[in-house]
Amino acid sequence: MTEQITYSQLLELVRDPETTDDELLNYFQLDTGQGGFDFCLRVNPNTVIMTEADAEFENAMQIGNGIERYRRRLRFYSKKRNYPERPVILSEGDSWFQFPLLIQETIDHLSDHFNVWSLGAAGDTLANMTEGNPRKHGFEFLIGLRQLNGAARAFLFSAAGNDILGEDPGTKLPMLEPLLVHFNGDERDVQGHIDHKKLDDRLTHLEAGYLRMIDLVRNETGCENLPIVVHGYDYAFPYPFGSQEHRNPIYAANDQWLGRAFTAKGIEESNLRRSIIIHLVDRLYEMLNGLSEKASSSGIWVVDCRGAMPDLTDWADEIHGNSRGFAEVGRRFRITLDKAIAHSGGET
Repeated sequence: MTEQITYSQLLELVRDPETTDDELLNYFQLDTGQGGFDFCLRVNPNTVIMTEADAEFENAMQIGNGIERYRRRLRFYSKKRNYPERPVILSEGDSWFQFPLLIQETIDHLSDHFNVWSLGAAGDTLANMTEGNPRKHGFEFLIGLRQLNGAARAFLFSAAGNDILGEDPGTKLPMLEPLLVHFNGDERDVQGHIDHKKLDDRLTHLEAGYLRMIDLVRNETGCENLPIVVHGYDYAFPYPFGSQEHRNPIYAANDQWLGRAFTAKGIEESNLRRSIIIHLVDRLYEMLNGLSEKASSSGIWVVDCRGAMPDLTDWADEIHGNSRGFAEVGRRFRITLDKAIAHSGGET
C-alpha cells in the first residue's frame, strides 16, 4: 500500500527529474472522458493529503494534466547539464511521442541517448500542428527550434496516425470509418472494403501538411539542412483479435479507435480487419517515402516501424504499443537518428 504524502511532497516528487512515472502514478487517479485522449490525471485523495488551499491551487494550475510536458522539460535541462555531449533533438507530435505517465513511448526510450526538447501531445493531429492560425510567434515547433537557438541536431515529427487511425477531435468518431465500405460478404477481399477515393484524398491532404511543415522548417535560419525524421506507425491489431486478446486500457474503450469503425461497417473477421490496417499503413509509408522527392530540399528521413511490434502482447491498446513494444520503436529511431545526424555533419 502506498504511504500517504502531503501535496507539497508530491510537488517535490514532480519537480525531481529522477522520479519515475511509475512512482508518480501512485499519487494520481485517472478520470476518463468520451474520447480516447480525454482522460485527466487528478491528485489521488487516498494517497495525497491536501488542504483546501492545495486543492484550489491544483485546480487553477492543472498540474496533473500538464505533468508529462513539465517533467520532460525538467529532464531536458537536467540531462543537458549532466550529458552535454548528447545531441539535442526537438520532437513534435502525437501520442507515439507523448503518452502521459501510463506508457513509456518513443521519446521515453530515446531520452537515454539524446537530450530531447519535447512538444508532443496525445491526440494531436497534423492539421492542428501545421494549419490554421499559429501562435503569436509561429507554430509551436518553430518556436521550439528558435528557443534551441541552433542547438537542435534533428527534428522528429509524428503525425497522421490520428488522421487515419485515431478519432476526430470534434465528433470523437473513428477517423477510419469513412475510409471503409460495408462488408460485401467476402472475407478475403481487402481492397473491396476500402474507399480508395477517400483514402487517396486523405493521403493527398496529409502530404500537403507534411510538405508545409518541411517548408516551414527549411525557411528557419540555420535549419536549411536540419534532418527531419518522420514515421508511419506499425501494423495495429483491431479489437478484438483472437483468443489471446488481453487488452483492456483504463483510459479508453477496448474498440475506441479501430474496432467500432469496422463494426459499424459490418466487417467482423479479425484477419480481414488487420489486413485492411496493413494496407492503410503501407499506403501512408508510400506517401512518406515520397516526401524527399517533393520537398524543396532533402534531409527527410523515414523510420520504418512496420513489424516493430509484431505480436498482440506488444500492444497496450488498438493503436499504441506497451512500454516493451515501444522499446523496439525507439531502437529503430535511434539507428535512423544516428545516421541522419552523422550525415548532416553532427556527432552522435
